[in-house]
Amino acid sequence: MSEKIEDKKKMLKEAIKQLHAGASPQEVKETFKQVLEGISPTEIAKIEQELVKEGMPREEIQKLCDVHMAVFREQLEKQKLDIPAEHPISILMEEHKIMLQIVEKLNTITNKIQQISDTNYVEEEIHNLEHIAVDLLDSEKHYLREENVLFPNLEKHGITEPPAIMWMEHNQIREKKKQLNQIIENYNTTSFKEFKKQLGKTAESLNNLLPSHFFKENSILFPTALRVITDEEWKEVRNEFDEIGYCCFTPPHLTATLRKEEKAVTARKGMLQFETGTLSKEELEALLDSLPVDITFVDKEDAVKYFSNAEKRVFVRTKAIIGRKVQQCHPQKSVHIVNKIVESFKKGKKDVAEFWTPMNNRLIHIRYFAVRDKNGKYLGAIEVTQDITDIKKIEGEKRLLDWKD
Repeated sequence: MSEKIEDKKKMLKEAIKQLHAGASPQEVKETFKQVLEGISPTEIAKIEQELVKEGMPREEIQKLCDVHMAVFREQLEKQKLDIPAEHPISILMEEHKIMLQIVEKLNTITNKIQQISDTNYVEEEIHNLEHIAVDLLDSEKHYLREENVLFPNLEKHGITEPPAIMWMEHNQIREKKKQLNQIIENYNTTSFKEFKKQLGKTAESLNNLLPSHFFKENSILFPTALRVITDEEWKEVRNEFDEIGYCCFTPPHLTATLRKEEKAVTARKGMLQFETGTLSKEELEALLDSLPVDITFVDKEDAVKYFSNAEKRVFVRTKAIIGRKVQQCHPQKSVHIVNKIVESFKKGKKDVAEFWTPMNNRLIHIRYFAVRDKNGKYLGAIEVTQDITDIKKIEGEKRLLDWKD
């Protein structure tokens, strides 16, 4: 290592120690602005390790990370990682983007709920929160891949402290995700005032934790990994990533491989290939007709494109309505409401519209859902109608073991 770089390391260590001693980030930033030029993420990672060896507690390094990341942010943001989309690091970074979008949506809904005083107007928001909580819990594989594959490979190359600190933050994130899920599950047994307070606090914590954590990984941990892990090791890393599985999206290399293999098989068998499985036309049609709900799909041009053909439908449907505008399928007095719902779906303002009405001494539940692709593009709307009379009568429990033929 050159004497110049060694000097910069000493100066940088001194900067971090000054921050630890109470100096303001702005003071240190101005004093060491020129020193920071040319310092790599690997050097920063090694400095953290040296500080731990010198006796600074790991918990202090974790707190200090937030401060010195603010000091180094301008330098680190200039870095551009030139790696293919199928590289393990690219996959992790793409998942970071998607998880940040989920947290952003969480904040938007939380802020909206904070402005509402009547619980009668939060049903849709609670429904959306439930989905967000599930999405965040489902992101666990992201952290498992880092902890069980990426971190051990970094440790083989002597990079031990940054992974240890990131793992500590993983556990903090896990705790907040569990809290969010618990708050939503307890919605009906908690006062609305307390619910809003708990939700606001947890959403704020996640909004602080995730962007900061992801920035550290993207700016220091990942570039360090790219410097020290060999090409051969990366091949094995990706294989092990594949074994654990992914969250948020399907990586490009898997998508391309699956599509190639699945298209060949489905073409031969006349099957319909989905991301989560394969069905024949006969199976799909029988599956949809067996659901205890009526389904009608309206495409993005507002034309009826499909309806399920269950034996006991709530509302009559005939093939004559295929291609008919959805507005023509409703009484004139309610068309303006239909138009509002569709327009709201198309603009992304709403995802669900829900109604219920008594009919022939039965209670009918009618829901409309916006249908979007993975990028949020509007594809149409689906109407789901269900007789919930008997469902509302359910009490106590009936377990699988209670079933009798």
